[in-house]
Amino acid sequence: MPMSRPPFALAMALCLACSPALAADPSAEDLLKQAQAEQAHYLDTLKTLVSVDTGTGTEPGLRQVSGELVKRLKALGAEVQTHPAKPSVGDNIVGTFKGTGSKDFLLMVHYDTVFVPGTVAKRPFRVEGERAYGPGVADAKGGVAMILHALKLLQDQQFKGYRTLTVLFNPDEEMGSAGSKQIIAELARKHDYVFSYEPPDKDAVTVATNGINRLKLQVKGRSSHAGSAPEEGRNALTELSHQILQLKDLGDASKGTTVNWTLAKAGEKANIIPALATAEADMRYSDLSETDRVAADAKRIVQKPLIADTQTSVTVEKGRPPLARNEGSTQLAETARQLYSQIDRKIEPIAMRFGTDAGYAYVPGSAKPAVLETMGVVGAGLHADDEYIELNSVAPRLYLTVAMIRKLAQ
Repeated sequence: MPMSRPPFALAMALCLACSPALAADPSAEDLLKQAQAEQAHYLDTLKTLVSVDTGTGTEPGLRQVSGELVKRLKALGAEVQTHPAKPSVGDNIVGTFKGTGSKDFLLMVHYDTVFVPGTVAKRPFRVEGERAYGPGVADAKGGVAMILHALKLLQDQQFKGYRTLTVLFNPDEEMGSAGSKQIIAELARKHDYVFSYEPPDKDAVTVATNGINRLKLQVKGRSSHAGSAPEEGRNALTELSHQILQLKDLGDASKGTTVNWTLAKAGEKANIIPALATAEADMRYSDLSETDRVAADAKRIVQKPLIADTQTSVTVEKGRPPLARNEGSTQLAETARQLYSQIDRKIEPIAMRFGTDAGYAYVPGSAKPAVLETMGVVGAGLHADDEYIELNSVAPRLYLTVAMIRKLAQ
């Protein structure tokens, strides 16, 4: 004869059986349906964010959106801190959620845009057909809204399977993240996984991005009268032209490295042989060794002058680092592919030619954190008048964030 269960033990068993922690995980189909139901709220949030001018350095707009983001994070249950993004304008906003698991996640994206004050009035948020338009709608306010509403879905599911879930919104990515790169790097090193929410232009996640450097070239010559005594001068402009031609092949297509001379300046008046000339180049690269290689090659090449008695110097100034190809990002992309296949959709890993804040989060030679870029909404026309997002990508991308966190937290 079976033993009867004591009332207390029976009550405890019933409580445990009903506990959310032991409840069956929702299916991929259920998660997608919840994301689809959230899409209208996502678009409301996106309209609110896009309807404020937040060009980098636009203090009133950045302050207004910052206040909105702080309010929304607190409403979701986050502990929120703000940090001035000096020397940039605006605040870095950090929201922290504590869970019961063992994995730490950082979700990050910027809330500044490239557009000047008055742009919103000229091109307000609008929905036409299967697209939504507006300044910064994809880059990256669509990503800001993606984070907020993925958090809302996790909250609705009462999911706390992470140890720490941190959100970082920064105000200065479009100008190089001078006031946020340090906090990005510091926070990233405290987390197992970093998701960055720049927009892809198709259903893709990014496993590698380019770094950005600047080359500066300077030529010193000697001034003289351009009409009566040009031979007494040493024309810095002519020498600069010579050096730029010598340096035109610094890039390496096999490694994806490009070096393009984009700015030049020489002289003050047309009747004076210029004594000083300068130029700058944009360098993009993904191979971490390329910075030293380009610097060494450039310094060697400029030792061959055209005009005697001129002095040429070239320097490489490091900017945003790359997210180099690495196993951690590759594995995250494979997890994304598997989860997307569960809702009968395909997603592919890509490498981007432009640089993002994911480069500051990546730690070369370390498996932690694993970094994945372009977790935001699908869109295109970035920095242009016709910037847009694809509405049919909103729910699947919301699903992706939620499913990734739930899967990786296990």
